[in-house]
Amino acid sequence: MESGEKTEILVEDLSIGYGSNVLMEHLNFEVKSGEIFCIMGGSGCGKSTLLKHIIGLYLPLRGDILIEGESIVTADESRKRAIMRRFGVTYQGGALFGSMTVAENVALPLQEYTDLSRDEIAKRVEEKLKLVDLSGFGDYMPSELSGGMRKRAGLARAMALDPRLLFFDEPSAGLDPITSADLDRLILRMRERFGSTIVVVTHELDSVFTIADRVIMMDKKARTIVASGDPVELRDHCPNRLVRAFLTRDGLKREMRDVDVREVE
Repeated sequence: MESGEKTEILVEDLSIGYGSNVLMEHLNFEVKSGEIFCIMGGSGCGKSTLLKHIIGLYLPLRGDILIEGESIVTADESRKRAIMRRFGVTYQGGALFGSMTVAENVALPLQEYTDLSRDEIAKRVEEKLKLVDLSGFGDYMPSELSGGMRKRAGLARAMALDPRLLFFDEPSAGLDPITSADLDRLILRMRERFGSTIVVVTHELDSVFTIADRVIMMDKKARTIVASGDPVELRDHCPNRLVRAFLTRDGLKREMRDVDVREVE
C-alpha cells in the first residue's frame, strides 16, 4: 500500500535526553499518512525514548513535534490528552495489567474514554480480540498467554478506540521467528484494513524488510539520524558504510570498530 501525501507526524529540530544528558539532537523527519515507519539504531541510542517523546510522555530538550499539524509539545494538558487519544500504543511485552483478564484489559480504554454501555463495550472487546486472532481468550489472565499472544492482546487494547496512529515499541522482542513473522503480518493487516499510520521501534531486520515503507537510523556516537529512506535502498546503496553493515549484519563488528559513523566512501 502506498502512503498518502498528508503528513501525520512532523519532527522538527528535536533534541531529547535527560537533564544535561543529550541522547539525540537535530532530529528532523516526517511520517506520512498510511505508511509504516520504522525507527532503528543500536542499543542505547534512544529509540524508545524518541517514541515516548512523540506520544507525549516526555518533553524534549528543544524542538517540536506536530501531530496532524498540532504541536504536542506546546499544547496545554487538555489539548495534549485530546491529541494522545488519537494514539494506540503497544509496549514491549504487551504491558497488560496482570490482575485483569484479557477482556478487561481491552475494555479499559473504552470504559475510561467513552460512554458506551457495558454490552456495547463487551461487543467492541470481542471484535478487537477477533481482529488479533484471540477470540475465546477474553477470560484468560495475561500470565496464561504465550509471549506472542500477549503482544496481540496488547494490540487489541491499542486498537480499542480505533486510533488513526499506532505505535509499536520492539514488537518482536523475545519472540521466536515464526511468531514474529505472524506479528508482522498482523501489523500489515492493520494498515491494509484500517489505513493506519504505524510507527515501529525495532532492530529486527526481518521485520524491517517485511513491513517498513521508510526507516530512520539513529546512531549513539553521532547523536543524530545518520540515514533515512527505503530500507532496501539504504542496505544496497547508502554511502555510509556503517549503515549498510547494520542493515546486512555483514561485518558489523569490524565496521563499528574501524569506521566513524559520519565517514562516507
